[in-house]
Amino acid sequence: MMTVLALSYEGGPSALKHELLTARPALFWLMLGGFVWVIGDLFQQYAAKYVGISRGIPLSNSNQLWGLLWGILVFGELRGRGSSLHAQVIGGSLLMAAGAGAIALSTVGGKEHARWDEAAQRERKRYDVDTSYVQAGLEGKFKEDGDSQSGRNWLDWMLVALATTVFVWLAVLARAPKMTLNWNALAALCAAMLIFLACCGAALWKVTRFN
Repeated sequence: MMTVLALSYEGGPSALKHELLTARPALFWLMLGGFVWVIGDLFQQYAAKYVGISRGIPLSNSNQLWGLLWGILVFGELRGRGSSLHAQVIGGSLLMAAGAGAIALSTVGGKEHARWDEAAQRERKRYDVDTSYVQAGLEGKFKEDGDSQSGRNWLDWMLVALATTVFVWLAVLARAPKMTLNWNALAALCAAMLIFLACCGAALWKVTRFN
């Protein structure tokens, strides 16, 4: 879909190729941003599995707050703008954070748990699914079959090698962008994000073993 949109907006393959060649020194940074984003998506999958989509997805969208901090403190995106714009941007983000906090602190009553179980048992009977498998799903666990295979096959390693090659190739062509950064804020935010990553990763490993 993104390829179709790019071809449509740029006016065809030739124009798109020209734009990509022009932007070649910056493609590595775009790919790197996507790589970091995927790490967040992995945590999002665990959130959806263990706390549910209705809470996990809204909470994961609180990354807007990180974007706000990076945009204002590191890149100075609102520098020179009026106080009313600052109030709108910051106020909207804080309102979103309050909503995410309310969702995080919400609890499900016993009646709703009973409705979940009734629906699960109804579908289990309809499709003749094993009871232990359904129960494991309700508890956020994954019941593996005895014949399931673990490990990686040649296709997995080929995809890893291909992706790594693309990253290395783009890194060789990359050029550092010329922009004014607040390096103190950048270092502080990076440190905070790494601390959160380590703490959340350790907690997730303790509970799930990344299964």
